[in-house]
Amino acid sequence: MQRIDHIRLMARYNSWMNERLYAAASTLPDEALSAERGAFFGSILGTLNHLLVADRIWLGRYTAHPANFRALQALAELEKPTRLDQPMATDIRELAALRKQLDSCIEALAAEMDEEQLDQPLSYRNMKGVAAQKHFFALLMHLFNHQTHHRGQATTLLTQAGADVGVTDLLMLIPDEP
Repeated sequence: MQRIDHIRLMARYNSWMNERLYAAASTLPDEALSAERGAFFGSILGTLNHLLVADRIWLGRYTAHPANFRALQALAELEKPTRLDQPMATDIRELAALRKQLDSCIEALAAEMDEEQLDQPLSYRNMKGVAAQKHFFALLMHLFNHQTHHRGQATTLLTQAGADVGVTDLLMLIPDEP
């Protein structure tokens, strides 16, 4: 599998898993979603919010890529998060709408890029203003790994709250070989 095919698979997996998480979350009352559960970002809603914040931050950094990806142009108009726990919405319904929008952007970005663009370094500044320059493909893999990490936490929190997320394995989206 080419790297670009793997990125497109991960973008599809991201959307698929987020649909499952938000469907499970929508079965719970708002109070259960915002209840403190001892997770990194406190609650189920806080964890899902953090994923949205982090994706917005990283996709915003990706706008500095020399390819000037069309899929990211809409992000230029959005407010840039200043904290990893900055609230992006007041409830799960608003957060779900933002999540769907961002997932569409990630899938469009994956569809737009090509192999050559993956090898370029990307210069950016972290949230403390420290400059960095890293391999773009590695930064994309970080985005997907970070999502998987916190979605695993959200899945655990949802399960503990009584919501069934169902199957979560990437394996479900990997096609069989002939």
